Amino acid sequence: MSYKKRVLFVDDDPDHLLGMKQLFHSMRELFTMEVASSGTEALEVMAEHPCDIIISDMQLPGMDGVKLLTTIKEQYPSTIRLMLTGQTDDESVLRTVGIVHQFLTKPYEPANLKGVLLRVSVLHNLLIDEQLKSIISSIDSLPSLPETYVKLQEIINDPDSSISDVGVLIEKDLAMSAKILQLVNSAFFGLYKHIDSPSHAVNLLGLDTIKALVLGVEVFSKLQMKSELLSMDALFSHSMLVGTVAHKIAMELNVEKQVADDCFIAGILHDVGKLLLLVNMPEVYEQALAAVGPELNLHDAEKQILHVDHGVVGAYLIGLWGLPGPVVEAICFHHRLGEYREDVFSPTLAVHLADVLSHELEPGQCVGAPPVINEEVIATLGLTGKMDTFRSIAKAVIDPS
Repeated sequence: MSYKKRVLFVDDDPDHLLGMKQLFHSMRELFTMEVASSGTEALEVMAEHPCDIIISDMQLPGMDGVKLLTTIKEQYPSTIRLMLTGQTDDESVLRTVGIVHQFLTKPYEPANLKGVLLRVSVLHNLLIDEQLKSIISSIDSLPSLPETYVKLQEIINDPDSSISDVGVLIEKDLAMSAKILQLVNSAFFGLYKHIDSPSHAVNLLGLDTIKALVLGVEVFSKLQMKSELLSMDALFSHSMLVGTVAHKIAMELNVEKQVADDCFIAGILHDVGKLLLLVNMPEVYEQALAAVGPELNLHDAEKQILHVDHGVVGAYLIGLWGLPGPVVEAICFHHRLGEYREDVFSPTLAVHLADVLSHELEPGQCVGAPPVINEEVIATLGLTGKMDTFRSIAKAVIDPS
């Protein structure tokens, strides 16, 4: 962290405030803590010392948490807004849409809350440009973690659930079910048998693969954008391709299963920042799309016009959703591998390779100048001799015939 983050905790329960003070004492080298027992007091604290992160209980005397965070959003748009509540009904959650960056439920484990704070603190540092940080924080339609994915996580974490329960959940959503079956029967997976049901797909491909597909499908269906310069279908196809190739590269190198799974999901989501920007800042982002050319790639055009690239924006969102750190890092640095100092194979490297190779083999799908392999990093990791193999992997996914 570049500096100690100032965190404001708002709750009218003295015991909760005491517990928070004890928790933050153990993190005093990372955070400075402010407390308030009401919305009015919280606004007074913000006026005197604006905070980077605010955690508010929903039930507060006078001004409730939603109204408080709505005011914070208007007056301090770059502040990360977290809601802590014991209410989990749909109406309560609905009131927070567009206001809260992350919804936390009571009771909570202090260690888990500490993890959330550390994660959003890192994300706070990702957006160096203050103007864009304010724009991102004030986006009304900043999406929450997709509903089916959340339910899928709950099933997976329930010891009484079975694999068949996952299939049943997907089958309830006809559009999701159809899309999943279309994907698993496509050339991406190269299966030699036809998959006729989500349950069959789960049994054959495994929970982690299906979970990644569900999240990818939901993200692309939720963030619908229209542009004459960027095709939604082409972007989805490219994202699936990158995820598949990144996963196969990881498997070729015999990495741990968790690393390979992170490669897959990071590849699917690596361009989510493009969607977020185009949906919420269409006019500005169209300028970046229009600026590209044979000598200028989209990544650099974004930095020229927005002062940040889609990788950072996507990482910001995916990090707030609570996905694993390696996934967030891969999304953030897939175009800036030289800035990501890692001396072992990582999802960041896998996504970088898969993205570049997919554009290399399908140049017509690239907007502007294509990205290039960071040969220096590849050499440092001793993988230069594997590049022909990686190209063959990508080619086989694109054209399995």
